[in-house]
Amino acid sequence: MLTFHVQGEAGYEDALAQLARRGDADLERVEESVRAILAAVRDRGDEAIRELTEKFEQRRQEHVRLPEALWRAQAKEAPAEVREALAAAAERIRRYHEHQREPGFRYEEEGVELGQRVLPVKAAGVYAPGGKARYPSTVLMTAVPAAVAGVPRIVLATPRPTPEILAAAEVAGVTEVIDAGGAQAIGALAYGTASVGRVDKIVGPGNLYVACAKRLVFGLVDIDSIAGPSEILVVADDAADPEVVAADLLSQAEHDEDAYPLLVTLSRAQAEAVDAAVARQLADLPREAIARQSVEDNGHCFVVEDRAEAARVADALAAEHLNLSVEDPDAMLEGIGAVGAAFLGYHTPEAAGDYAAGPSHVLPTGGAARFASPLGVYDFVVRTSLIRYSKEAIRAQADLLEGLARLEGLEAHARAVKARR
Repeated sequence: MLTFHVQGEAGYEDALAQLARRGDADLERVEESVRAILAAVRDRGDEAIRELTEKFEQRRQEHVRLPEALWRAQAKEAPAEVREALAAAAERIRRYHEHQREPGFRYEEEGVELGQRVLPVKAAGVYAPGGKARYPSTVLMTAVPAAVAGVPRIVLATPRPTPEILAAAEVAGVTEVIDAGGAQAIGALAYGTASVGRVDKIVGPGNLYVACAKRLVFGLVDIDSIAGPSEILVVADDAADPEVVAADLLSQAEHDEDAYPLLVTLSRAQAEAVDAAVARQLADLPREAIARQSVEDNGHCFVVEDRAEAARVADALAAEHLNLSVEDPDAMLEGIGAVGAAFLGYHTPEAAGDYAAGPSHVLPTGGAARFASPLGVYDFVVRTSLIRYSKEAIRAQADLLEGLARLEGLEAHARAVKARR
């Protein structure tokens, strides 16, 4: 099942280095197709979206943008217990993200008033995939932070929205729903159509076509990241229950055949016990075929000699989800700088973060945790620098400012200061 790499044996460092570069996604193979899709949506709007939906999904759309009364009525068709669960999860997500609000600041220094204003973007597009599975949780994890940020217009794009998806949209604060998926949905959000107003930022995970489309429209709009396949790295010491560790690995493997279930153990015996548990649990998993291919293609186990090496491996892999099933996980985490979300201790499943712990489950993948962060309120705001000089302050700094301007050969800059002396 899992491919083993043992510290000190041949190929160990090469395997680690190769996995650390797993985020080098080959978007080039779909780029030509995505460019054509985006151009069609830009030029022909709703007409192109309908044609592309019929081509890729074999269905005709009655609406591209769903009438508000219609989608809110359909949301109420979700079972009461589903709506209650979504509301409970949304409230936990909302409470967490309230802590991320930025108030801005102002201060005065020698007659110069400086500060920063923080305002929400005017419109955000949130994308929820609709391929191998439906993800109401992704609607919550993208739209709730936008709502907490104060974004007045939150547009959900998802193909064939179900009552459960629409119920999640309602409790999360979504204001508009677009029945579209793939690159054409990203194009609609970025360019706008007759029925879809363009947005300022697009967030949310998707397939290779969605990722490529987001990259291509970046600059016209902002995006959160280029999301790759889901991944989990479990670091397990000998006290961790192999059955629990295996369940954590499979919780990500069942997402997609391309997902990465990764393991670090402190002994060969623990590695083999977890591997055997993975094989047993796969046997009756409903999404067994998907999970099995994920494990066989991308499942790796690093058997290390000590906790320091475990931390080094974890830091190098910079995983989307890091589960530290070890004694004193906080101490180990101090040696790991790059991680999307850390799940600390034997009793903390990654699945809790997927649904209702509080932080958004939209996380950097493919090693991007080295430079990127989880989706949050800060993704939906723009910051403005505030600067005000008094007459006395500009005169006091005139020599400094004029000197620096002339150092760069920019005389008009210097004269703009001099005119205020």
